[in-house]
Amino acid sequence: MTDTDKLLLGFTDEQIMLRDMIRKLAKAKIEPLAAEIDATGVYPNELVELFRDQGLMGHAFPEEYGGGGGGQFDSCIIVEEIAKVCGNSAMVVGSQELAGFPILMAGTKEQKEKYLPMLTSVEVRSAFALTEPDAGSDAAGIITRAVKKGNEYIINGSKRFISFSDIASVMVVFARTSESGFKSVSAFIVDPHWPGVTIGKRENKMGFKGYNSCEVFFDDLHVPEENLLGGEEGLGFKVAMQTIDMTRPCVGALGVGLAEGCLEVAIDYAKLRIQFGKPIASFQAIQFMIADIAMSIETARNLVYKAARAVDLKNPDAPKLGAMAKCYGTDIAMKASVDCVQILGGSGYMKDYPVERRMREAKLLQIVEGTNQIQRQVIAKALLK
Repeated sequence: MTDTDKLLLGFTDEQIMLRDMIRKLAKAKIEPLAAEIDATGVYPNELVELFRDQGLMGHAFPEEYGGGGGGQFDSCIIVEEIAKVCGNSAMVVGSQELAGFPILMAGTKEQKEKYLPMLTSVEVRSAFALTEPDAGSDAAGIITRAVKKGNEYIINGSKRFISFSDIASVMVVFARTSESGFKSVSAFIVDPHWPGVTIGKRENKMGFKGYNSCEVFFDDLHVPEENLLGGEEGLGFKVAMQTIDMTRPCVGALGVGLAEGCLEVAIDYAKLRIQFGKPIASFQAIQFMIADIAMSIETARNLVYKAARAVDLKNPDAPKLGAMAKCYGTDIAMKASVDCVQILGGSGYMKDYPVERRMREAKLLQIVEGTNQIQRQVIAKALLK
């Protein structure tokens, strides 16, 4: 039997095998723990070990550094399948890329050889420290400073909403090394356990409770000059934007997977829920909601994989397509989850069903890695330049 993904989306035989393996793993190992992760806010080490054993968290890194040699197309396959059952796990699997890609793209030979094998081992967790209390969408507006003194840099400032910062051993920190302009921002590879780094409070989030987001404070943090990313000042903003351009399709894939998981639950429920003497799936109002959700998912999937292919091929349209995939994929996740809660009615509002959890998670996806308003700005600028 011909596989639709192979025929219509261009999946290779290896990617079909990867998708099927992840799908089985997600159903058997991840889905049974998803509700507990959300309830307790504790992510189980057994799943991290499972991802490590399967080579999932380092899949996008080159084989020479211990990775799987896959691209963003493969990463989207992995994230989509896992997100169908557990948004937290999809975030955990994709987390290494945000800190690893800056080192991969701009690191010196020595930095790549030292840090990338650590990240692909997954025994070392990483964090991407860009956002600040007054610099979110305006990433160029960061005020954390790094001052050169002798053969080291002294960093002072703070960051906010930094995922995994409380468990990371490698953190890529963005700080200003001159007064103004995009080339005033540099990036540094930091060990969060060094003196001068304080991990602040864990944020109490609406959803995605299984991975921690914390404040980070730098008070006269001494960073050796060999930890300046790329060995050159002024690379930080460009590297940060290039990294986010690469990872945005995966956020879109997470949205698609989340929406697919909601739709599966809603369809099963609609077939069994009896009202006025027949299943609610027989009512046109419910049928049209299901049809609209399915159309939006199919549209988003095609956009996500086109964007991922563009990243892998280094196509010049990759930033525009990535912004489209992230924006549309997460917008449909929000709408699909809300509509699926509606299809389930009162039951959808209860934690007995997973759609309310996915609705809470979908909201964050419209915000992370650039709000969807920023994505529309990126798209418009690309079209109007």
